[in-house]
Amino acid sequence: MRALISVYDKTDLEDFARGLEELGFELVASGGTATHLEEHGLRPLHVDELTDVPELLGGRVKTLHPRIHAAILARRDRDDELAALSELEIEPFDLVCVNLYPFLEVATRYGTREHDAVEMIDIGGPTLLRGAAKNYAHVAAVSHPDQYGRVLHELREEGELSLETRRTLAAEAFAATAVFEAAVARWFADRDAFPEVFTPVFMKVQNLAYGENPHQRAAYYEETGARRHLLSRVEQLHGKDLSFNNLGDLSAARSCVAEFTLASCVIVKHGNPCGVAVAATIGEAYERALDSDPLSAYGGVVVLNRRVERALGERIAEQFVEVLLAPGFDEAALEPLREKPGTRIIADTERRRTNPGERDYRRVLGGLLVQDRDADVDDREGMSVVCGSPSEGDWGNLLFAWRVCKHVASNAIVLAKGLATIGIGAGQQSRVDAVRLALEKARAHGHDLEGAVLASDAFFPFPDGPELALDAGVTAIIQPGGSKRDDEVVEAVENAGAAMIFTGRRHFRH
Repeated sequence: MRALISVYDKTDLEDFARGLEELGFELVASGGTATHLEEHGLRPLHVDELTDVPELLGGRVKTLHPRIHAAILARRDRDDELAALSELEIEPFDLVCVNLYPFLEVATRYGTREHDAVEMIDIGGPTLLRGAAKNYAHVAAVSHPDQYGRVLHELREEGELSLETRRTLAAEAFAATAVFEAAVARWFADRDAFPEVFTPVFMKVQNLAYGENPHQRAAYYEETGARRHLLSRVEQLHGKDLSFNNLGDLSAARSCVAEFTLASCVIVKHGNPCGVAVAATIGEAYERALDSDPLSAYGGVVVLNRRVERALGERIAEQFVEVLLAPGFDEAALEPLREKPGTRIIADTERRRTNPGERDYRRVLGGLLVQDRDADVDDREGMSVVCGSPSEGDWGNLLFAWRVCKHVASNAIVLAKGLATIGIGAGQQSRVDAVRLALEKARAHGHDLEGAVLASDAFFPFPDGPELALDAGVTAIIQPGGSKRDDEVVEAVENAGAAMIFTGRRHFRH
């Protein structure tokens, strides 16, 4: 038996190679791989001893030779192909161990020159892997150090690798080359926001117990090349594994809380905020977010942007919380929280607030919709007061409500007072119904609407929505503007003695 080894990542390589040698494999290695094995007491045959051609072009050409690829691609059940090998005195390979250059790691590193990135484009490695994977009926394609243990175990137990194992290794090898090629393609195309061929690549982080519903299978993947992902730099301190729905709500809550730098709390249920507050302390922010809609908050995801101390831990433990995420927890705060078996407690050590240039993907029938993420932070610049004179306090509440509104499913209406939501109308087919829902929620939980502000993610097509809010006590409204009936809407607000801001941009979320 014969194994060809040519790897960049030499993690655990010497143990794997020694295990193969002990099983009777002759080792053939290229360049630096051969040197590494020799340093660990192994004696592989060098590739250039087979090809009679030294490495060329500074190592760019090592394994690109017929004597190598014929030995990989020959089908052992074809007499004519075996005869061709015999005539040229080529001995076939039974195993090919290759991993690829770290192109993505180098190319995305700050300050990397184009020349250095190009040098990380592997040519020989993907070619060797593809050849071995294509001929999986006869050759094992080993593409990652994680595979070494199971390959050696099966060889020791069975004396050979089963066809099914070789097929699985082939699938993993083609996935490795696909990830590599996609990364290179995206790097070359990065000058175009939406290139003709879009090649995102996602790597599995973990399997999930089930999907949105128990009968649906599911897994969580991270996008390669992203500076962070939902579960990067977090540590789960307590509770069951995160579910599909937990992860969706956690993403929504983390995105919303990132809008604010002051102590903030966001509570999300079924993808929508049901309580958001900014306050002088994180304890107060939690109380006010919970007070917004305590009924909907039951079993929700709670995200805080400040460390949790004992008093707040005890308070949160009084509620049913599915997921609790914060930058840290005092040990005294964890004691009461750990008494809640259903609460997943997560410490967040991530400090990067955004992923610049990140895209949003949405699956549609047979395709994918791709757009820029709606990640801009909105402030007063560029907004216009179209009626009334909002005070500085009004402006604070209006901008707070506007930022929350961006994270609510359309049609979206957010009522706020004192930098806290008091009523949210989400996902309604008509805007006036979203207003009604927000008002009903505020009244149901005893909130005083007098002096509240309202944010709408898109323009009001008619005055009816604002009139409902104005009659209830709302004194300032923020919305994009742009309706054919803007004049009628502005007139209704002005006649009520209230203020209205046009932002000039909308925040649909579907």
